Amino acid sequence: MTDKKLRIKLVRSPIGYNKKQRLVLASLGLRKMHSEVVREDNPYIRGMVNTIPHLLSVEEIVE
Repeated sequence: MTDKKLRIKLVRSPIGYNKKQRLVLASLGLRKMHSEVVREDNPYIRGMVNTIPHLLSVEEIVE
């Protein structure tokens, strides 16, 4: 069984966006521009990513 993960990178500044979008970034663990995190690919994380696709770059990693 392959484990899928997502590499999520913050590519645009959250300045000027509403508080809910900034909270989603914080819960993903993204604080500074061009920071990256690796999270498991599950519906919860996908939903968070889909709320702010204009701020993120997402790539799938298969291990």
